[in-house]
Amino acid sequence: MSERGRKPGFRMSDEHRVKIQNSNILNALIEHVQGEREMSATQVSAGLGLLKKVMPDLAATTISGDEENPLTMIHKIERVIVRPSDTNG
Repeated sequence: MSERGRKPGFRMSDEHRVKIQNSNILNALIEHVQGEREMSATQVSAGLGLLKKVMPDLAATTISGDEENPLTMIHKIERVIVRPSDTNG
């Protein structure tokens, strides 16, 4: 039978601890938005400030190419022919 749990002396990595802390901040903010947790304006501001430090700002992400590998936009238009429905009942 295998033993359950961690062995004595186990230490979680600092990186893993930070991930858990960050997820707790995000969970608290989500619960506040859903009305499940009361938070003051100061707590919300602090939580958002901490998240900005650990999560990437996707609004500032730029996708670009270069002269050798330019980006191109492909627009796909799909036309579908449908049978008109019988409106006479």
